[in-house]
Amino acid sequence: MASLAEEDVSFAELATVIERDSVLSGNVLRLVNSALYGRRGTISSIRAAVSILGMNKLRNFLLGLSVSSLWAKVKTPPDWSMRRFNTHSVATAILSDSIVQKARTDYPEGAFAAGLLHDLGRLVIASAMPHDFHRIAALRQQTGRPLPECEQELFGFTHPELSSAALTRWALPGAIQRAVLHHHTPQLDGDHANTGVHPLSRILAASDEIADSLGHVVDPEDEHSARAPGIVLSELGLCACEEAILASFLVEMQALQSTF
Repeated sequence: MASLAEEDVSFAELATVIERDSVLSGNVLRLVNSALYGRRGTISSIRAAVSILGMNKLRNFLLGLSVSSLWAKVKTPPDWSMRRFNTHSVATAILSDSIVQKARTDYPEGAFAAGLLHDLGRLVIASAMPHDFHRIAALRQQTGRPLPECEQELFGFTHPELSSAALTRWALPGAIQRAVLHHHTPQLDGDHANTGVHPLSRILAASDEIADSLGHVVDPEDEHSARAPGIVLSELGLCACEEAILASFLVEMQALQSTF
C-alpha cells in the first residue's frame, strides 16, 4: 500500500513488491485471469497482470485483501456471520466504485475504500460488546426502527460514528471519514444543492441500500427496508444506467467475492 501511494511508482516496481509474496501473487493472477477481464490466453506474469489491472483497480484489490485479512482475526459472537459482513462490504465497495464512474461526486477515488469500511462500527459492536449486540438486534426486531436509531437509544452513539472514529484513528482521508459518518444521513453532509455534484456519502448510502436489496446483507433485517436498485439510482439521476451498473457489478462481484 505504501508503494501504491507513491505518485511516481512504476508498474515494474509494483510488480517486484507483489512478487515477493506468493499468496498475493497468486491472488493477483487469479483476478486478472477471471471472467472480469475476459482474456483469451492465460496471464502468468505478474508484470503483465499489473499493467492490465491498472493502478486504481489494483489499489482497490490490495485494500480489500488487507482488510479481509484483518477481519479474519476478529473474535465475534456465534450468531454473527463474517461471511455476510465481508460480502456486504465488498458489494457496497464495488457498487460505490461503479456509481462514481457515472455520477459526479466530491471524492470519487475514495468510493471503494468508503464502501469497504462503512460498517466497521457494526463489527466493533459485535466483537467488543456481544451482549449489547444482541440487545440492539432484539430492539430492532421488536420496534422495526432503523438500526442507527436503536443504537442511539441504547448507547448514545451509532455504528457510523464508530466507523468514522476508527478511520480517523487510521488517518484515512477526511472525505472518506465524512462519507462513512453520514452513510445513513447523507442529507447532513454539507450543502451540495444545485452543484450537480453528489457528496460521497450519498453515493455510499445508495450503494449500501442497493447491496441490501440484492440480498448482500449483514443481517436479514437489513433487506426489509431496502428499496429496488432502480428507485435508488433514479434519485442520483442514473435511472438509464441501472442495467449497465448492475451488469458490471455482477461480473466484478463474482470475480472478487471468493477472494475476499
